Amino acid sequence: MAFYVALPALLRVVSAWPRLEHLELSWLLVMLGAELVSFVCAIALLRLVLRTKQWFAVVAALTAGNAVTNVLPAGDVAGAGVQYQMLAMGGIDADQAAGGLAASSIIGLAGLFMLPVFVLPAIVAGVPVSPGLEHAAYLGIGGFVLIVASCALLLTSDGALRNLAGALQWLLNVVRRKTKTTDLRARLLAERDLVRRDLGRRWWEAVLLVGGRIGLDYAALLCALRATGARPNPSLVLLAYAATAVIALVPLTPGGLGIVEASLSGLLVLAKVPSASAIIATLAYRLVTYWLPILAGGGMYVAFRRRYGPVRFGSGSHGASGRPDPSV
Repeated sequence: MAFYVALPALLRVVSAWPRLEHLELSWLLVMLGAELVSFVCAIALLRLVLRTKQWFAVVAALTAGNAVTNVLPAGDVAGAGVQYQMLAMGGIDADQAAGGLAASSIIGLAGLFMLPVFVLPAIVAGVPVSPGLEHAAYLGIGGFVLIVASCALLLTSDGALRNLAGALQWLLNVVRRKTKTTDLRARLLAERDLVRRDLGRRWWEAVLLVGGRIGLDYAALLCALRATGARPNPSLVLLAYAATAVIALVPLTPGGLGIVEASLSGLLVLAKVPSASAIIATLAYRLVTYWLPILAGGGMYVAFRRRYGPVRFGSGSHGASGRPDPSV
């Protein structure tokens, strides 16, 4: 249903395809470079929280999982499952993989919800902001406070983590009736302590990497806008970017297809970008951030399969124990 609601906006964006040839090539190349470095930051962040020196398994898991997320309904769950299984098959301990993926997601969400905080001084200073973008800013700030509070609770309270682990264990046992999990609480507590200890020493690396991942992705959108000849206020574009990213977290369609196009193009217009520029910039940005990663994920899965074999769910323990993972 959500896809059909967003379908007119998606068709409007896709219909701008012929106008891509009129964009400035130099800005498109910078946009592509920014997105590539943003992805490298995401890989490095995942390696950091996984405490591994491996590259291939992490790159393959991240790209293939992202592709699954973008093509399947409720793809976030399926994509996370693919990442977990590929990491385990690649020799990373199963508990380490689960804890690392969870930590990476939480850090990424905190960074995303923090974006409107950077625009707050501009709003206070009197920069004219449409009511829609202003509400998005306050929503983002509220989400950031909620994420930080939740992270602090899980990092400091054993009881909260035990309750969460109990719920996850029940869900796993419902899904996998043949193999029962009984010790997830103790395993997650031990993994939480390891992640907390390692990030306590290297927290600045995590901050730089998540800032690089989100900041360069936002820079790619700015480059797409500049390629159209538009020169919008970066603060207003940041609000539009942050609001769209939050909307995309709701799994209404695979990878936010249609929803992101409708939201981003509309919010860019609220950010005082001309409608034609907003549509063509949204198309260029989504080609680089949505469609190209799907192709890359398919290619990396083929390479992973040639090295480790096909991904089989339920074999994570065997894959994880097959080869010990070197620690950083």
